[in-house]
Amino acid sequence: MTAAKARLEQLWRRGREFLGTEVAIMGGAMSWISERHLVSAISNAGGFGVLACGSMGPDLLAAEIEATQRMTAKPFGVNLITMHPQLADLIEVCGNLQVSHVVLAGGLPSQPSITRVRELGAKVVCFAPTAAFAKKLVKMGADAIVIEGTEAGGHVGPVATSVLAQEILPVVRDVPVFVAGGIGRGEAIVSYLELGASGVQLGTRFVCASECVAHENFKKAFFKANARDAMPSVQVDPNFPVIPVRALGNQATKRFMEYQHEVIARFRSGEMDQKAAQLEIEHFWAGALRKAVIDGDVENGSVMAGQSVGMVTKEQPTAEIISDLVGQAVAALEQRQPVLEAAL
Repeated sequence: MTAAKARLEQLWRRGREFLGTEVAIMGGAMSWISERHLVSAISNAGGFGVLACGSMGPDLLAAEIEATQRMTAKPFGVNLITMHPQLADLIEVCGNLQVSHVVLAGGLPSQPSITRVRELGAKVVCFAPTAAFAKKLVKMGADAIVIEGTEAGGHVGPVATSVLAQEILPVVRDVPVFVAGGIGRGEAIVSYLELGASGVQLGTRFVCASECVAHENFKKAFFKANARDAMPSVQVDPNFPVIPVRALGNQATKRFMEYQHEVIARFRSGEMDQKAAQLEIEHFWAGALRKAVIDGDVENGSVMAGQSVGMVTKEQPTAEIISDLVGQAVAALEQRQPVLEAAL
């Protein structure tokens, strides 16, 4: 083993041990995309696949977990949305099927949820938007934290990954911390590991994996896009807040702007109350991701993508993607080695 490879092993050893994997690279949980085929491929390639439960009910989730277990003997996790009305039942499904890691996403999880996951023998992974939230989650029993910057695809917060890393990594040491958002190359992985991360999470980079079930049109949209094309959705009225969703601009994003104005006008005319108007706006995107990912309608569906989309230029097997990332990380460390030796 070269000195650079040994250094990489040292840098992400904590993350590898926590995940039970060869490399501390988690797959982001993307609805309609992170299902049995991609998840098992990531795990079989030495990374850590994460199933996206999304709006699945308990029976469907159980079937998806069992199907994934038939496709890989390696560890993988399940991402559950904290606002899901059947969250408690979904947690029991994970416990019954001996899922090793449960990721609680989409809001601050409750203490009973964290406690129950751990009682069932799984490790709990939670998302933290600030250092204060991270510390609170650790006290509540989270076994690991993911920090995700605004460069990521899908629902995003307002703060860049680089800033979150500087705020959180120096002060959250009790548990492993994984960094996500805008990561597309191994050099970036090394930089976050050297800042104190235990590993990373990538979503956009895996969308165009050969094993991913996304429609050919969806993948082609990624190949054509650059970083500036992945834009967050825009809120037109502060009285009707919208959680930003980063996706490639298309007819649907233009229509969403128009739709907000139309619904707000109906509210102002007395046709509906504010709560109904808010729900109407939120429901605009219902089914839009499936329309793009599965049906291939990339003009009228939601083509969620992170700003690293410009680094996705071709379809590759998942194992090749991970090998490329590791190779880039090792090469970056090899370039540092002569400088370090000269300084001694």
